[in-house]
Amino acid sequence: MVSKDQAIGGAILLVCVLVAVLYIVTLFYPQWLVTIGLLSGTANVQFWVIAIPVFVAFVAIMFIGAWIGWTMATTPPPKPIEEITTEIEEKKEEPKVETPEPVKPAEAPATEEKATTKKKK
Repeated sequence: MVSKDQAIGGAILLVCVLVAVLYIVTLFYPQWLVTIGLLSGTANVQFWVIAIPVFVAFVAIMFIGAWIGWTMATTPPPKPIEEITTEIEEKKEEPKVETPEPVKPAEAPATEEKATTKKKK
């Protein structure tokens, strides 16, 4: 069975292939738009077929550039490298505090002593 994501991916694939085929056909054979009755003439069709994607790409690139600029303008500067190296050196110089191991009760010798005293009696 096809998952929801796979179905959406397949739909996107089909739409992109269809748009690409229509774009190429319109670019090299704009008369098909007149044949189906969508346009009355093909005087400027090839110009607009190129101009519209170029415009969209230009606006998208400008948007990405503006987003990068806004991100850089609103992000605080990083610490100077000297401060970072000083912090690292201070952490290395701090003595490590060792925790003492818990004292275990001596069980084995006490049981052996009891066993030996019982045998002697």
